[in-house]
Amino acid sequence: MRKNKLKEILKSQKPVACGWLHIPNSWTAEVMANAGWDCVTVDMQHGLHSIETAIQMMQAISTTETVPLARSNWNSPGEIMKLLDGGAYGIICPMINTKEECESFVGACKYPPLGYRSFGPTRARVYAGMNYGDYANDEILTLAMVETQQAIENISGICSVKGLNGIFIGSGDLKLSIKATNNVVDATKLFNQAVETVLRECQQRNLVAGVWCATVEDAKKMIERGFKFIALKSDSMMLTQYAKEQALAIKKGL
Repeated sequence: MRKNKLKEILKSQKPVACGWLHIPNSWTAEVMANAGWDCVTVDMQHGLHSIETAIQMMQAISTTETVPLARSNWNSPGEIMKLLDGGAYGIICPMINTKEECESFVGACKYPPLGYRSFGPTRARVYAGMNYGDYANDEILTLAMVETQQAIENISGICSVKGLNGIFIGSGDLKLSIKATNNVVDATKLFNQAVETVLRECQQRNLVAGVWCATVEDAKKMIERGFKFIALKSDSMMLTQYAKEQALAIKKGL
């Protein structure tokens, strides 16, 4: 089976740089996969993809050495299994709030006896090799998203789940949850405390700590704090930002 390069990078203690795909287009996926990211994530939750476009995008990614990942729409075993059968080498699962929810997520990613994933790796065997079923449990990356105050309170139990590779902080939703739960306007201090809680738990259990960042400056700060899996912006955010910059520049020139 084709090795998961991300696990090799993480073993070397180097951070992983992850691109993010919102645009449901194989050409965009191919461009991002050729841009130098260690991996790119097809975002089924907030991206505009269907399962059909997601598969086509993973086919485009597979023309490169970049590792294809997917964020599932929810903690839905059927969709998680379909994305893995389609060739995703890792799943980022949103809104994991309890140990039990994490067990359900990880179980959907693992074949028996480690989980309950159904066997039928249609495209995965083409991408990864005909012996995919023998080694998939070792190579597939599982990242549970922590995005609520409830998840922070249950972080120890979530991190104790066997087969979980890491925690991925959903910064936007976590800040919203902290504000609502604590009835505060500025949740920055509490958010940073939550981040440190996640980092500490991951380091104690030898799990990967991941986070989505809106800017390069934020990404650098998170790496300095100890995060090893960094997702930056998205294809649509980058296109929007650069398009605005270029339009403004040419209008100034005129």
